[in-house]
Amino acid sequence: MIETPEQPVSPNSSHAGEGVERPTVVLGGGPAGLTAGYLLAKQGRPVIVLEAEDQLGGIAKTVERDGYRFDLGGHRFFTKAKEVDALWHEIMREEFLRRPRMSRIYWNGKFLHYPLRGADVIKKLGPVELTRSMFSYLRAALKRKGEEKTLEQWVSNRFGKRLFELFFKSYTEKVWGVPTSEIRAEWAAQRIKNLNFFSAAKAAFFGNKNDEHTSLIGEFNYPRYGPGQMWETMADDIRALGGEIRLETPVTGVRVEGGRVVEIHTPGETFGPGQVISSLPLRSIVGLSGESADGEVVEAARGLRYRDFLTVALVLEGEDPFPDNWIYIHEPNVQVARIQNFRSWSPWMVPDSSRACVGLEYFCFAGDELWNTSDDDLVKLGAAELEKLGLARAEQVVFGFAVRVPKAYPMYDPDYAERVDAIRSWLEGIDNLQQVGRNGLHRYNNSDHSMLTAMRAVENITAGTAHDLWAVNAESVYHETDTPDEQPYVKAPETASMKQPLASET
Repeated sequence: MIETPEQPVSPNSSHAGEGVERPTVVLGGGPAGLTAGYLLAKQGRPVIVLEAEDQLGGIAKTVERDGYRFDLGGHRFFTKAKEVDALWHEIMREEFLRRPRMSRIYWNGKFLHYPLRGADVIKKLGPVELTRSMFSYLRAALKRKGEEKTLEQWVSNRFGKRLFELFFKSYTEKVWGVPTSEIRAEWAAQRIKNLNFFSAAKAAFFGNKNDEHTSLIGEFNYPRYGPGQMWETMADDIRALGGEIRLETPVTGVRVEGGRVVEIHTPGETFGPGQVISSLPLRSIVGLSGESADGEVVEAARGLRYRDFLTVALVLEGEDPFPDNWIYIHEPNVQVARIQNFRSWSPWMVPDSSRACVGLEYFCFAGDELWNTSDDDLVKLGAAELEKLGLARAEQVVFGFAVRVPKAYPMYDPDYAERVDAIRSWLEGIDNLQQVGRNGLHRYNNSDHSMLTAMRAVENITAGTAHDLWAVNAESVYHETDTPDEQPYVKAPETASMKQPLASET
């Protein structure tokens, strides 16, 4: 049992009078938690959202420094889940922009358009490498698949060993910090399941008609001032509908008795929930629950691993260094994995037309050398790597910022599935607790899938359904071939970067 000092008891606590509807307490104010809070408040249900930080949005937040806005990881708003798409437009109203997509791969000193463009691929790879890749693919397609326990095996079986070595191995190992032979095949199956070599080639030469391949879409929605605008708007709506949001309110304990969560402890208050929807990492929810989790569950939770990352946002004198939303850096001689150009996401992200703002993403583990590097040195590193890649001169950097993001990506290592199963079995014995979101399910969900898990959790509470939240993003919802209904959008003004040629999907 967690020892806690005497604390003020909320009127909604377990000591509240009979007949008072206890609130649903939502743990975490990221996309999933806020979705749950909004939908419950919209139905007139009492709800309290607890967020440990001073800003909402989790890893999908938009940070603002000196008027410059930057995302912690890029978030394109496109989904085949129509109810999620409808919710986005309901929240953002006329502030949802329709934006062109452009992204490229920086490989071997060259830029390759992504989605692939046939002539570009032939030109950049050259006939010899292209022939080797095609024959490698054909060998993989014709032979029996064999064992597929690791990402390396899964990708090689579908794309061929040569394409795996060229376009998957170095970048994936930079992102995850471990060999591809140590990453489970489930990660690849989830992230690149509906893309194969011939579908990509078909899109390269004939276009991605009707957005058949979600990884290849040519346009996406985006809030005018970044994803953070959506979460702040949603929070305002929750409050207007009678719900509560408590910032800087970390959960310090979860008391479980008789198969139910009976108390949620925070530094200044104790809540007695009717229902609990949690987007806290599985490792955290187990640790907060004290003796209610047995040794096997505690050991499983301790064994779950996460990949952390940090963003170095640099303000540059002059025009945008590239027109893309982002570029993937497949160069092993630099540490940066991806670079965003925030003006290409939305012109309103960058307040000064004479300057550019880019974000360099570095993947690391909390506590390692890169994570512990000072902010000033990270800014210098980012400037030096921009110059090394030939994207900008180091002296163009006017100033910069570094933001660290812990537990950004749940890792699919060899033992994760067994550990998650052990924790899931324990959770199934707590009838008023539901886990949602990326870290809440230890599943590499995008924002739309995370929000969909929250929608299903709310339906389980309000409509008496029995949705399996662990199955979201594991079945057909994201693979429909029809596209979301056309939505009106605000066209952003042209900027210098937007006037540059954009990647054609034909």
